Amino acid sequence: MIAVSNIELHFSGRVMFDKVSFLINASDKIGLVGRNGAGKSTLLKVLKGIQQIDGGDIMFPKGTIIGYLPQDLDTTSQLTVIEEAKRAFENVLVMIERKDKIVHELETRTDYETDSYMDLINEMQEVEHQIEVHDGYSIEEQTERVLKGLGFEASDFVKKVKEFSGGWQMRIELAKILLQKPDLVLLDEPTNHLDIESVLWLEKFLKDYPGAIVMVSHDRSFLDNITNRTIEVVAGDIEDYGAPYTKYTELRKERREQVINAQKNQQRDIAQIERNIDRFRAKASKATFAQSLIKKLDKMEIIEVEEENVAAMNLRFPPAKPSGKVVLTAKGMTKKYGPKTVIDNQSVEIDRGDKIAFIGKNGMGKTTFSRMLVGDVPYDAGEVELGYNVTVGYYAQHAADTIDGNDTVLEVVDRVAVGEIRTKLRDLLGCFLFKGDDVFKKVKVLSGGEKSRLALCRMILEPRNFLVMDEPTNHLDMLSKEILQNALKNYEGTVVVVSHDRDFLSGLTNKIFEFTKDGIKVHLDDINAFLEKKNLEDMRALEAEKDAKSKAKNAPAAPAAKAKDTSVDNSKEINRVKKAIGIAEQNIEKLEKEIQLIDDQLKIPDHYSKLTADPDFFTKYDGLKKQLDAEMKKWEELGAEMEGL
Repeated sequence: MIAVSNIELHFSGRVMFDKVSFLINASDKIGLVGRNGAGKSTLLKVLKGIQQIDGGDIMFPKGTIIGYLPQDLDTTSQLTVIEEAKRAFENVLVMIERKDKIVHELETRTDYETDSYMDLINEMQEVEHQIEVHDGYSIEEQTERVLKGLGFEASDFVKKVKEFSGGWQMRIELAKILLQKPDLVLLDEPTNHLDIESVLWLEKFLKDYPGAIVMVSHDRSFLDNITNRTIEVVAGDIEDYGAPYTKYTELRKERREQVINAQKNQQRDIAQIERNIDRFRAKASKATFAQSLIKKLDKMEIIEVEEENVAAMNLRFPPAKPSGKVVLTAKGMTKKYGPKTVIDNQSVEIDRGDKIAFIGKNGMGKTTFSRMLVGDVPYDAGEVELGYNVTVGYYAQHAADTIDGNDTVLEVVDRVAVGEIRTKLRDLLGCFLFKGDDVFKKVKVLSGGEKSRLALCRMILEPRNFLVMDEPTNHLDMLSKEILQNALKNYEGTVVVVSHDRDFLSGLTNKIFEFTKDGIKVHLDDINAFLEKKNLEDMRALEAEKDAKSKAKNAPAAPAAKAKDTSVDNSKEINRVKKAIGIAEQNIEKLEKEIQLIDDQLKIPDHYSKLTADPDFFTKYDGLKKQLDAEMKKWEELGAEMEGL
């Protein structure tokens, strides 16, 4: 268990954290949420020890290992992909090297009866035990499994890390963290550089991960499928909910209504107190009473309700002239980068009203093909023909390069806005995370992410009947994604979107162009139906592979087991198991109550200090958790035994 107690952090007079406390238990899967700038990434850095705090404590059990994946990475590694990934096993590799030296020494020495020889044998046994504990004999297998799960091909393993883009280098860093198996994994937007297949693989890996995880993510489905707890960072404090993201939003809504009602009641009380102060202040006989009311008012802790950002929730694209029935026809499209063919003789047709998702592993040509369609990159063969009256709007990460750096944020959108939306430009910019005076910043001082959001906002304001969008949600928070998704759902034109964000694509598209090694496959499905089919296909392929391996062994069939005589009276056995189940349930209930009592006490600062003053406290507390896990496992085994009986 990791205990965060009364931490404080200030930046340039701004309170980032004000006496924040919470616990991270051994198997917690926590989603960190909150507005952009609330301090989510900063909190991860605090937990890792990268960001120093101004006050408070963070207590870890001795020997705790923490893995941290930042949003941005700057690597200078000269190693190959497989060599860099294996750095996760540095301690184990040292043990293996030591074992090899001991083996060599034992083989060459002849002083078998000496104490030093016996010491070597004992050390050999201990080293072998440690290697086994850390799965040291399967390093190669583990490393390949994780790298392949994150999208690397076997041929990539021998390439230098520096040959890969920043996104792929982030995957290598993520692989190292997963292979290291830390007690606590801190992830800051881990899905940003992953394709859907890699996201699904990572999702399953993290869901089954035995340690604790704290992650920042704007992928609702990813959070829902992994986390069992949500911590909202808000106004220098946190709100802790024992639920995944979607359930948290419901609980938060209920809590917000309660806070609003409490605020209204408090405002009525304050108004009444102020009226009494005004009534009694002028009367000499009531002056003391009036002073006591003033003191009461000064001591009152004012209930504040965070403003909800609901501006521009009903954003709509400006109307454009309708296009012809066929929006775009592409024939024989081919694109090569050096000796590598990315797109090979592919043809597609896009009709008016289509909303298409480009899906597939990274490197299959999704972005390249979208750029070819809009004329953003030249192609080696083929032709693209736009239909009648088609006007194209294109968004990509590099679209920000076309914005004048000397314009302010507000000027950029003001140049293209027409109609009623001109009166709501600041609300619209707020939806894309430009708040307050941010709208007066020059474009040239914005970060890459801010420029991308501005380019997206500008594109939305221009009347176009065919939109091509490459990863539009990468720099958006939950609310901004929802606004954009609703706008695209109501959009009457044609859309092509390259995205790995399942939640964003859900209910948005009616066709999927899957980019594979064999070309582009068209599916008349939405993303959820597509992934369900894909999962079934993968499962069938896996079963077929297992079946083939099984047949290849050609092992003789074992003799059939003798059928069990079900007529035997097993009532005594059933009674024995029933009794054991009852005892296990009593033990579970007792342990849960003990743990809950400690958790409740730890939330009280005075009790927290007393409990943690005991140096063996965390050991004892973890011992209770392990006992509970053991009893739960025993209970499950007994239940299975009962079903068999």
